[in-house]
Amino acid sequence: MLEVDHVRRSFGPIAAVRDVSFTIPVGSTFGLLGPNGAGKTTTMRMILGILAPDGGGVRWDGKPIDARSRRRFGYLPEERGLYGKMKVGAQIAYFARLHGVDAGAVEARTARWIDDLELGEYADRPCAELSKGNQQKVQVACAAVHEPALLVLDEPFSGLDPVNAEMLLRNLERLRAKGTTLVLSSHQMWQLETLCERFCIIAGGETRVAGSLAELRARRPTRLLVVEPASEPARRILIAIPGAREEPPNPSAPAELRVRVPVETDLAAVLRALVQTTTVTRFERLEPSLQEIYLNAIGAAA
Repeated sequence: MLEVDHVRRSFGPIAAVRDVSFTIPVGSTFGLLGPNGAGKTTTMRMILGILAPDGGGVRWDGKPIDARSRRRFGYLPEERGLYGKMKVGAQIAYFARLHGVDAGAVEARTARWIDDLELGEYADRPCAELSKGNQQKVQVACAAVHEPALLVLDEPFSGLDPVNAEMLLRNLERLRAKGTTLVLSSHQMWQLETLCERFCIIAGGETRVAGSLAELRARRPTRLLVVEPASEPARRILIAIPGAREEPPNPSAPAELRVRVPVETDLAAVLRALVQTTTVTRFERLEPSLQEIYLNAIGAAA
């Protein structure tokens, strides 16, 4: 288990991380979310031992991070970290050796990642000649070629089109299936929602919420109720629910009536009242998305 226990880190008078805590079971996938400047990158660098916390601690398997455990980790920084003049295949192999991959396995590991990320036609080209998306794939391979116990990825989908983003997701799933613990930070909420088992949302250098998606949803006091077709009788019934609040129309679905209701609302009773009064072709309670939970946690939405 990776444990981040009330870590703090300042740079001069600036408190980048004030109080962040979470735990990640081994072999799971974890999403670390927050707005720009929230302290995500500083937190990741403390996990990796690149930065030492001013307070609190980070433990892997119950022990503080040291040089030995650090060699079992992989890191994809948000910034490009490739040698522009080095060829793709040589670069991946170089990082494999840096991470201690046995000399006899370096070539096979390199070839596997080149194949899995469809980099074959670029293997003998300098990295500087590649597109931003293909450079990102090379950097992922360099971070993961040693099959780390813990892989930390800062904006891994940066520069990737939807096809290559799906390819990366498949390879991350493969790593997880082999036991790698994944920590991802990304603004692509839909990708993290399908990939990650647990999340931590931070803002202002502090943990706002942490847990599984089901746990985060359970903390939300309301749900969005969608009824079609929109009609005045349906509207009167829904807004009469104690605590109900009508939401703005969805421009792409003008026939919808959207009302936010308390989570404890008796939906069966509401549906009975609707069908006795008007025509109903759709009646659906929507669970909050990760993006909705995120916006609420950072104070950007009600």
